[in-house]
Order: sequence, then C-alpha cells, then structure tokens
Amino acid sequence: MKQKKQFFILPVAVLLSLFILSEVNYPILKPQSALALFAMLGLIVVFLKYPLHKKNEDQLLLLTLDYIFVGCVILCFGYVVIQTEPIFKPLWLKGIYLGDRVSNEHLIDYVVGGLGLLLILEATRRSVGITLALLSTIFLVYAGFGQYMPHWLFPHRGFSLQRIISHTFLHAGTFGIALRVMFTYVFLFVLFGAFLERTGATNYILNVVRRIFGDSVGSPAKVAVIASGLMGSLSGSAVANTATTGTFTIPLMRSVGFKPQIAGGVEAAASSGGALVPPIMGAGAYMMLEIVEPSVSYLQIIKAALLPAILYYTALLLIVHFYARQISNQPNHIAQENDENEVRLQTEPQNEKLPLMQGVVFIAAFLTLIGFLLLGSTAFRAVSWSLLVVLILSLFNPQTRIGITGILKSMEGAAHSGVSLIAAASCVGIILGVVTLTGVGSKLPAAIFPLAQTNLILALLLLMVSTIILGMGLPSSVCYLLMAILLGPVLVDLGVVPLAAHFFIFYFGMMSMVTPPVALAAYTAAAIADAGIMKTASAAFRFAIVGFALPYAFVLRPELLWLNSDVGNPEIWVVIINFSLTLLGTVNFAASISGYVYARFSLWERAIMLISALILFFTPIELSAIWIHAIAILASGGIFYYNRSKGKQP
Repeated sequence: MKQKKQFFILPVAVLLSLFILSEVNYPILKPQSALALFAMLGLIVVFLKYPLHKKNEDQLLLLTLDYIFVGCVILCFGYVVIQTEPIFKPLWLKGIYLGDRVSNEHLIDYVVGGLGLLLILEATRRSVGITLALLSTIFLVYAGFGQYMPHWLFPHRGFSLQRIISHTFLHAGTFGIALRVMFTYVFLFVLFGAFLERTGATNYILNVVRRIFGDSVGSPAKVAVIASGLMGSLSGSAVANTATTGTFTIPLMRSVGFKPQIAGGVEAAASSGGALVPPIMGAGAYMMLEIVEPSVSYLQIIKAALLPAILYYTALLLIVHFYARQISNQPNHIAQENDENEVRLQTEPQNEKLPLMQGVVFIAAFLTLIGFLLLGSTAFRAVSWSLLVVLILSLFNPQTRIGITGILKSMEGAAHSGVSLIAAASCVGIILGVVTLTGVGSKLPAAIFPLAQTNLILALLLLMVSTIILGMGLPSSVCYLLMAILLGPVLVDLGVVPLAAHFFIFYFGMMSMVTPPVALAAYTAAAIADAGIMKTASAAFRFAIVGFALPYAFVLRPELLWLNSDVGNPEIWVVIINFSLTLLGTVNFAASISGYVYARFSLWERAIMLISALILFFTPIELSAIWIHAIAILASGGIFYYNRSKGKQP
C-alpha cells in the first residue's frame, strides 16, 4: 500500500506542474480558485509523501488515514473552487458566489472551512514541523479569546468561530499573499531548476566555476552573494530574487561543501538585501521620493543607500569566506553524500573535458531569464520562456536530451521539493488572516509612541518588532509604505533624521523575509536547496544578523547615509571615520557569527568579538569615547592574532 502511495504521487505532481505553467501564464480561473486548486494538489502530495507517524508508517490503519486525509483535501479545496467559478454557478448555494457570502455563510461553508484549517495545520506539521503549526494555532486561539488577553497582548473583543473560519479560510488568510507568492514565483523556479539539473547543465557550470576560481575559498558562495545583490536591486522582491538566482547559486554552494540549509540561508540573506542596493532598489527608492518629508531627491536616496549596502554585503562575503575556510580545513575533502545529504568539497580533475552542449543549455537559459527580466518581463513569464528554451535546446544532444520520462521525473522532483512550501504558505496565511482580523498589525505601531516618547532606543526596538511582524506576509515595499506612513513621523518627532528613519523602516521590512518563523525568502531557498524550512530560515537569519544592527547604526550615525543631524551634508573625513569604525565592527560581527577565522573560536572569543562589534557600531564617535573604540579594536585585534596562532598549530 505504501508503494501505491508513491505511484499516485507522479500523476498528481505532473498535474500540479502543468496547471501552474498554464494558469500563471494564461489565467482562466478566478484568483481564489487557482490558489485553492494549487493548494489542493500540493496538500495531496504532502499527505501521500509524509506519513502521519514515521516509525509506524507501514501500519494499514495509518496508511488508510492518509487516503482519508487526501479525500478531505479534495472535498474542502474543491468546494472552494466550485463555489467560486462561474462555470459551477448551478451548484452555488442559493445561487450566490462564495465571495458575496461574507458574514452570510451557510453551515456547510463553516464545516468545510473548519476542516480545511485542520488539514492545513496537519499538513504543515508533517512537512514543515510542529513550530509553524503551533504558532498558527496560537494565533487562532488569540482571535477567539482576545477579550481575555492582558493589556500588553493587545486585547480585542474576540471573534466567533464562524467569523474566524470565514476570515482565515473562506475569504482571505489561506488564499492570500503567502500562497500567491508561492504559486506565482516559487514553484515555477523549482520546476525550472529540476529541468536544468536533468539536462546536466548545472554540473557543467559547477565544473566551470571550479576552473575559473581555482583554489579560492568559497568562491561559488561569494559569486552567489554578489549576483543576488545585483539582481535584487533590479527586482526589489526578495522571494523572486531568491527563486531567480538561487536556482543557479545554491547548487554551486553545495558543491564546495555548504550544507543544504546553509546554502539556502546564504542565498536568502543575500537576496533579501538586494532591494537595499543602489541604484535601482526595487520600488523602495521611488516610494521614498513620495513619502519622505522634507522631500529628497533620487540622487540623495541612492547616495544614502550606498554605504549601508556595502557594509551588509561585506558582512555576507566575510561570513561565507570564514565558513568555506572552515570546511576546507576539515580532514576529509573527498566528496560524499552522507545520511543527512551533506555535500562536502569535491576535487575533480582539472583536465577533464567539459561537455559543450550542457554549457550552451545553461548559458542560454541564464541569458533568457536575465534578458526577459531586464526587458521588464514578470518573473514568472521570464522563467517560463527560459524553461521552454531549456527543453528545446536539450533535444539537440544525447547528453542533454531529457525525453518524456525525464520530463515526468523532473515534474515529480519539483513536487517533492515544493509541496512542503505550499503547506507552509497556506499555514502562514492563517496567521496573516488573524493579524488583519484582530487589527494587531495596526495596534502594535499605535502603542509605540506612548511607550517610548522619551526613549529613542526603545522606540526603535518596538518599531523593529512591528515592522517584522507586518513584513511576515506583506511584500516588503507594501510593509515599508504602511509603516512609513504610520510611524515615520513618530521617529522624526523623536529626533531621527527623516531619511534615516525611512531607511530604518525599509531595512526591517526587507529583513522580515529572513526572520523565522515566517521567512518567505528562506522558504523559497529551502525548496530549491531541498533543505528543512526552519533550518534554512534560522541560517538565513544568522547570516543576515548584521542587517538587524545596521539600521540602528545609521540612525545613531546618520553620517553613514551621508547626512548630518541637521539634514545637511557631513564633511568627508567624518563620513570616512564613521564608515571605517562601522566596517571594523562588521568584520567582528562576521567573525563572531561564523565562529571561525583561522581556527574555531571558543565561546569567550566569540563573545569578545560580538561585544567589540557592538561597541564599534553604536558608541558615539566623540573625543570622550575614543578610548572605548580603542579598547574594542585592540581586544578584537588580539583575538584575531590569537586565533591565527591557533590556526597554525598542526
């Protein structure tokens, strides 16, 4: 019976891939119907692939329950499709479309919606883990019992079970931004990567990169960081950027020994910072032109973004360099795939002849993808054309030819990699539904100013938390827009330079993409890397931690944005001093996060590096504080010297 489950996965996976390819490019269904069908196919694969209980997965009762779950998924999500699509109008309850039955649903609507929520929670528990499912459950409880919450937990009047089901499943929530991002972008890029790998093109580029960079430590990961930063500046979307560049860069990083979750974390962290990179910065720069008061020019904005972007990507490059150095110094350098699917450093003969056609397929796919993006095409249309190019070019050579069987296997592989992401996105939708239903997203910002009228650091901390919470499901640009309007004036009233206040909000809107438990960029990278979602999200958060410190640095030191406290232009030597000290702090941050430079750091060494980094980041640059900076520099320099001497020991 277990073999039968595997047999059923293939046709569902093929149907899922074909449906996304057709519906994204040539939509014929209503948005909610398309997302419902997408979720239905994904959850079917989840219940067929992931057992109820791993140790007893062969028991007949548990296998039977899996099929019952599959039937319930078809019933619940199929019901949404039927009650939404005009072609099924004769089956609509009392002839009314589901979207028009808000606050006037029928009993059957609530039964289906409640069952759908339970199925999503169980699918998430199986495929992602208990953390996200438990968090969604806590939010649901908060929605129902808000009137009993203490004042610091933002009490509300509480909502009935019917209202919660309506808002989190039937009309919003599940079929919201999170699932739409996965449907529109992520799964297509996972599919694209599966086809590219089937042609052997990814192996070709891995060999080419090894030849180009030779013995440079962690060079593919460094290329991934830079490429993601440049592409993210164009797209402005952390998720789309991760999906676009991650298809190429994550396999490169794994080839030099990066664990799957580490490779995904690096890619997600690098992609999330892309919108911070001038000159394009996605849509953020254009929004600031409209919102910042007093008004600023486009040149001022991109000039202000330059130094923080350099600091952020310097930290990432150092982290991957230290991590790669640690891998290269391990005793075993021979490539092997262990039980945890970790790929260690592989040494290949440099005189091996590279198959030309695999390179042609890879380069053509990459140029097609980038070309369409630069021409203004949407990400899903660009990847669709690239996928077509891969299929056509692969026919011309036996080494790259996929064939019907290969196409089916690629679709199945994409489904295996992507369905946990579908479950996670559906579960995230429940959280977002509760946030909008209870109004906690707007209550949190409103509480900041009374709590922190005289304490700037406290105000910044509270603003960071509220921005990250809102950024859990909102696109980063939308999150920035909302928070800038609500809280931008609050920071200005507290004495923050206006442009610095807006950059603070914008940075944390981007960092929400790598902040667990709802880290959409990390989810995307996890699907491509075939790694655990929460492990990848934790790694991305760790690598991007400098991005959480930088906003505080340039609020306290507006010179990093080429600004004075009076909004004028600072002298060049003041900028150089501020940037140099923050850069030293960035190096210490990267070393502390990596835990390795020449040899592994002890706990106390990491602590000293972290403390010195914080001092260099946040201590005012005044004559009276020079001795504090000097102590931090000397202490970190001593740790580097001591670590180097340890590294020289056999």
